[in-house]
Amino acid sequence: MGKVSILAAAALLSLLLLTSGNGAAAVAIGEAPYRIHTLFSVECQNYFDWQTVGLLHSFKKARQPGPLTRLLSCTNDELKGYKGMDLAPTMLVPSMSRHPKTGDWYPAINKPAGIVHWLKHSKDADNVDWVVILDADMIIRGPIIPWELGAEIGSPVAAFYGYLVGCDNILAKLHTHHPELCDKVGGLLAMHIDDLRKLAPMWLSKTEEVREDRAHWTTNITGDIYGKGWISEMYGYSFGAAEVGLRHKINDDLMIYPGYIPRPGKEPILLHYGLPFSVGNWSFSKLDHHEDGIVYDCGRLFPEPPYPRQVKQMETDPNKQRGLFISLQCINTLNEGILIHHAASGCPKPRWSKYMSFLKSKTFAELTSPKYLSQQSTENGEEDETQEKEMPNEPGVDHPKIHTVFSTECTPYFDWQTVGLMHSFGLSGQPGNITRLLSCTDEDLRNYKGHDLAPTHNVPSMSLHPLTGDWYPAINKPAAVLHWLNHATIDAEFIVILDADMILRGPITPWEFGAVRGRPVSTPYDYLIGCDNELAKLHTRHPDACDKVGGVIIMHIDDLRVFAMHWLHKTEEVRADRAHYAKNITGDIYESGWISEMYGYSFGAAELNLRHLINREILIYPGYVPQPGVKYRVFHYGLEFNIENWSFDKANWREVDLINTCWAKFPDPPDASSLHHTDKNLLNRDLLSIECAKTLNEALHLHHIRRKCSESGTLKEQDKSKEATVSRRIGRLERTSSINKIPDETSLNNGASSTWKLWLIALWIFFGLGFLTVASVIFSGRKMKPTKDKKYRSKRKSSYGDDRYIRGSD
Repeated sequence: MGKVSILAAAALLSLLLLTSGNGAAAVAIGEAPYRIHTLFSVECQNYFDWQTVGLLHSFKKARQPGPLTRLLSCTNDELKGYKGMDLAPTMLVPSMSRHPKTGDWYPAINKPAGIVHWLKHSKDADNVDWVVILDADMIIRGPIIPWELGAEIGSPVAAFYGYLVGCDNILAKLHTHHPELCDKVGGLLAMHIDDLRKLAPMWLSKTEEVREDRAHWTTNITGDIYGKGWISEMYGYSFGAAEVGLRHKINDDLMIYPGYIPRPGKEPILLHYGLPFSVGNWSFSKLDHHEDGIVYDCGRLFPEPPYPRQVKQMETDPNKQRGLFISLQCINTLNEGILIHHAASGCPKPRWSKYMSFLKSKTFAELTSPKYLSQQSTENGEEDETQEKEMPNEPGVDHPKIHTVFSTECTPYFDWQTVGLMHSFGLSGQPGNITRLLSCTDEDLRNYKGHDLAPTHNVPSMSLHPLTGDWYPAINKPAAVLHWLNHATIDAEFIVILDADMILRGPITPWEFGAVRGRPVSTPYDYLIGCDNELAKLHTRHPDACDKVGGVIIMHIDDLRVFAMHWLHKTEEVRADRAHYAKNITGDIYESGWISEMYGYSFGAAELNLRHLINREILIYPGYVPQPGVKYRVFHYGLEFNIENWSFDKANWREVDLINTCWAKFPDPPDASSLHHTDKNLLNRDLLSIECAKTLNEALHLHHIRRKCSESGTLKEQDKSKEATVSRRIGRLERTSSINKIPDETSLNNGASSTWKLWLIALWIFFGLGFLTVASVIFSGRKMKPTKDKKYRSKRKSSYGDDRYIRGSD
């Protein structure tokens, strides 16, 4: 009896120790205080088998706590010939790829159906606290601990899926009683088992509901680029969660697509290789391996990527380099998993190779060691906004970094605008760097001559929409900004977005105009009347937050990262809404949907309740009467303007190659001394117009000097040859800004120098012909001495050839 009492006391003491301290269990380092179970859904296909091997291998490498279960959806016929039952811990699930009632073929529905089946029939579901739900095409880099990510009962954690625009429009209103609770999430899901039990049946039924709603499959409503209802399951999840009242803690730093660049200081713990990615000349796309039986093909791996040493040579930027290493980790982990599986399946030991040796090396082990979230990423899945600081305005205080961007295409029209903007950027004193976002097709890029006009980030063209075939070049602006954010390393805190048809007159800074995080600054676009009528009500949940702005934008980088995807999707949405192109609805005088991108900006900002400080003293159109005393910072020459009998309309110069035609320029405006206005306001108007036109012509003139145009109006051949040699040596033309370069006396006198050289060459040719004539006479007089003649002719010919070479060099 005493022994029992001692044991009971010991047990009680243990219980007290375990439950002491903030009410949580005290556990050893590395142990989970709650039970976790990880799930993923697949089908009986080779395509999912190699993904399974990769995910399972990464699950072990990352030391993810708890068990992993593959939910395998197969028909009875598929199961008979299926070879992969031993690939992972598995629960068989009846296939719903072909819906048993409607006959609809939609394999994605197996995911919610499989989870419902697991909850009903698995004993594991009765012995778990938290569930992590992944997709098969993922690689885990570090442990996914729901409570460390901030998950709570009623508040799951998820990754951001910004393209689920149906959360913001009629789709959510049709399919959930709580459209305001619809979260755009997916990919990584971490939730309490009690929440999953409430959600799963609703997830399945809402998937079926959205899938049957074919009337609302269009891209502008769903964001589905194929318009085929393929992402119905994702909406099923979001609408189902809204129905049961779940609100997600959304973290955009937990998961990354290989090929994307992680944010500085952030360490993603999950890779989702759903999109193609590349490292140098090597590339990988999962769709290229849809029928690939690589799991069952002994000794075969996916093509080996570059080695880390090569990546360090090809990219020196630390953050871009880190992005490339993430891509390497994805494919190398897949290959390592397949290699280990082959060995476990009894395959012969593969022959030694450099790549095999690398996969077993200490270097690879270190590169793929488990990654852990920084404290900054784990607190409630978001940064502490209370840490935000006021923008410094006092003299002597360091100001935040600024980066200026503008969007163009591979056309002469945008090239001369680029030259004008770059020239004015150098004169304006605008702080920070500037980048041209150049949207071109591959074919246009091959023939393009203007790579050196500005520091440039190349962007795939969306002028012809890749899915709808709609021709709308203006969509390149939001698409390019989004691409730049995802593929460039940006160390600036504020981004200034301009249009190419602008001239800077002075600096545009957030501290002067009052831009802060959550409160961008922009200029008024009063003609966007759609903010006040049914257009806003159709395209945003917050029409009252719609600001009529555009032109110049000053926005915090954090706001821009969240906003850019909305800008693009709302542009597509408004562009597709042809029923509301009318002038009385949009203010578009052409009624062609041409200003859809502007509405895309305003509606996208409204969705996020991103309200602007609207400033009327930043921008002016040449030809408009200025407000007295205002020092405008930007000319926007988007409209025709005139000074007396002289006029300028940028549209008239759409097809003129002013950049590659030496000394080409616009007609000079009148001289300011010729103006005879008695009205001071009109005089100031015309003086500003003259300034704009002169700045453009000055930019073109300096460009032609830099190109070493001769007085005859051509590029010197020597300069062309030299430029081509440099291009071949470097592999590309240098993209250096030519602003602030003052032409020296030599470059200004190139024309006179070229003329003198032409006369000198002509003189040499004249003497050379005369010498040849005399030599011919001498030769003809020596026909009686053939042998000596022959030798002499040969000698003279050789001497002449050498002399010509020497003179040519001189």
